[in-house]
Amino acid sequence: MITIVGVSDLEGNEIEHMIDSELDLAIDGRGLTLFPGLIDPHVHFRTPGLMDKENWETGAKAAIAGGYTTVIDMPNTLPPCITLARLRDKQKLINKQLRKVGIPLHYGLYIGADKLHFDEIKKVKKHVVGIKVFMGSSTGDLVMDDESSLHAIFTLAHAHDLLISVHAEDEEMIQERKKQFLGQTSFETHSQIRSVEVACKATEKAIELAKTYDVRLNLLHISTKEELAIIKKAKDEGLKITAETTPHHLFLDTSAYATLGGKAQMNPPLRSKGHGAALMQGIRDGVIDMVGSDHAPHTLEEKKGVYGMVPSGVPGIETMLPLLLNAYHHDELTLKKIVEVTYDNPLHTFSLKPHHDVVLIDLNKEKEVFGKNLMTKCKWSPYEGWKLKGWPIKTIIKGKVYDCEKI
Repeated sequence: MITIVGVSDLEGNEIEHMIDSELDLAIDGRGLTLFPGLIDPHVHFRTPGLMDKENWETGAKAAIAGGYTTVIDMPNTLPPCITLARLRDKQKLINKQLRKVGIPLHYGLYIGADKLHFDEIKKVKKHVVGIKVFMGSSTGDLVMDDESSLHAIFTLAHAHDLLISVHAEDEEMIQERKKQFLGQTSFETHSQIRSVEVACKATEKAIELAKTYDVRLNLLHISTKEELAIIKKAKDEGLKITAETTPHHLFLDTSAYATLGGKAQMNPPLRSKGHGAALMQGIRDGVIDMVGSDHAPHTLEEKKGVYGMVPSGVPGIETMLPLLLNAYHHDELTLKKIVEVTYDNPLHTFSLKPHHDVVLIDLNKEKEVFGKNLMTKCKWSPYEGWKLKGWPIKTIIKGKVYDCEKI
């Protein structure tokens, strides 16, 4: 049995908390706050095929260091996870890597929507958290950019009662806008090509399809205030919709290109000032249900290239909770709201089983972000040098205790 004594709950009350474990251990929790083991609903741990960027050994360490004991991993790997056979191979590889580092991380996987493998959906429905649909291009080639394929996948989702999670950017508009900005070398061009209108058009289309086919829809990495209005209207109509945003869309904007260059490139892209504050208000209002890291690491060498040659994506699972806790200290979020968007709502959205994992947090710990100290294999962060207040100290998963700085 693990007994945590003197720890504070979310309201600041001192409590004693007990966890079933083979260990007989007492932990002094004085000065710390008890959170559940958090759920990151959006990671790319790059396994299989892209493991020079990340794998489940380093990814699991990064998750535990960040206070996350459950992750939902995306299917755009190499090869992409689009069949039952590939799903099983991926699970075997993941489990092998987790055993190697001795971290019993909880995880869920998506099946990727692919035009040539619609028959695989019924085979995997009991083994996945949902179907991932890329309406706009990103890492890999899983793009559903024609009307007939989109209607087909929503039909299948309804038939098999599967959640659809959508990367909502309109691919046709992206390709047209690329022609307008041909030859541009500034990284800010990325935000101009993948404009607010590109996101809104796809978001509206996904909601229309969800309404037509009565499908549970999860809108990923919402980045604009305009999308919030669209989503709120759909929710007010009673549609079964959840929405996620990311730390980089909350805390970064297009001014970051000046210092970060390619390290600030992601899909959907950074937006101009004001969108982050609107997204934060969307969390407070309940329009945004979840915050996912969209942890999508690439190597530093890849990110040092010129615009047009740099892959999109940033690491973020280790810094997500400290960023949110820092926002708490600026009176932007309550602790209860942070737990809602990082545990309660993901648990419900993905129909996950509750667990007894916990995270002990020092709300007053201040620390600077340095990529060299992170557990992620890529060893960099867009928040390099940021001083954040509020850090996880210990993560307890399945009765095992991990020091967040010494995993």
